[in-house]
Amino acid sequence: MSQPLTPGATIGIIGGGQLGRMMAIAARQMGYRIAVLEPTADSPCGQIADVQIEKGYDDLDGAKLLADVSDLITYEFENIDQKTAGWIAEQCFFPQGDKLLKITQHRLEEKQAIESLGVKVAPHRAILAEEMITKAGEDIGFPAVLKTCRGGYDGKGQAVVNNQEELNEAVRRLLKHGELVLEAWIPFQCEVSVIVTRSTTGEVKTFPVAENIHRNNILYRSIVPARVSQDIQDGAKKMALTIAEGLGLVGTLAVEFFVGSDGTLFVNELAPRPHNSGHYTIEACETSQFEQHIRAVSGWPLGETTLHKPVVMENILGEDLSQVLAHIEQFNDIKLHLYGKAEAKEKRKMGHLTVMAKTVEEALQKLDERS
Repeated sequence: MSQPLTPGATIGIIGGGQLGRMMAIAARQMGYRIAVLEPTADSPCGQIADVQIEKGYDDLDGAKLLADVSDLITYEFENIDQKTAGWIAEQCFFPQGDKLLKITQHRLEEKQAIESLGVKVAPHRAILAEEMITKAGEDIGFPAVLKTCRGGYDGKGQAVVNNQEELNEAVRRLLKHGELVLEAWIPFQCEVSVIVTRSTTGEVKTFPVAENIHRNNILYRSIVPARVSQDIQDGAKKMALTIAEGLGLVGTLAVEFFVGSDGTLFVNELAPRPHNSGHYTIEACETSQFEQHIRAVSGWPLGETTLHKPVVMENILGEDLSQVLAHIEQFNDIKLHLYGKAEAKEKRKMGHLTVMAKTVEEALQKLDERS
């Protein structure tokens, strides 16, 4: 792109969830109109879009309708049908392209791409058929984590296995969903993530490193600054930059790491879009991850990513929502974000809380004391 996308143009977003919603809010503040492709009516992003196209992500006619009304197309999640993504890449202004989408849709291809850049991932083996089970178990050892190569999030499509018998059972259960990858269990002290953004002009910036705490395989809290050494933080940012440049990123990429017991960093997963662990940037950074993403794909200069104050972000799941809403009177220093989802289902992400304070410990205490 030789010139930035002019405000007043329409940005098409594939996916109507909360990431699309927050992306759209940032784009609106910058003067853009919004179209969204999403099969569900009254979606979080659709509620604030100018145009709603209620078609599936694998519906080529829906993609064509989105293209007709959009000057630029982006996406809020990576599980887009490859045929549809390929058509959009050929026919539309789609700065992110479909190459990185294809890589991150397949866990084994993703790991191979990361390793090709000299960045560590957990030891792993492919399991493409039952006759590969025994050798994979012998090579990787136990405990280990078995994952589907495609699909799955928040712990879905995977199983922890502690011996060959459990591996045999898990493979037989999951192999019907397609290719599998067996990963070594990494003894880790914590998990961290880096949000990195690269623009159409090649400018690239990272956000502060977040320390992530999970419950039942779902992100519970993100703590910034991460409670790890500066060397580990610098190493994580350097690896994120290496991946962004090496894979030709345009837009936003979340890089999730295990921090080994000896401080070694292993990349766990990539997500080529704004990420749950970056929600803290809305209040706590000079530029949010959502504004930065719109800047990147629209050809604007990237914003500064300076952290204003230590911060903790906490997800609100469906089973937590009523308790949160019952204590709004305590929110004088707590920021509440709700995503506009109609039904508060168990384990469903309904919103998040953000608390800033002088220290991370003080922010954690505020969240712990709010009930």
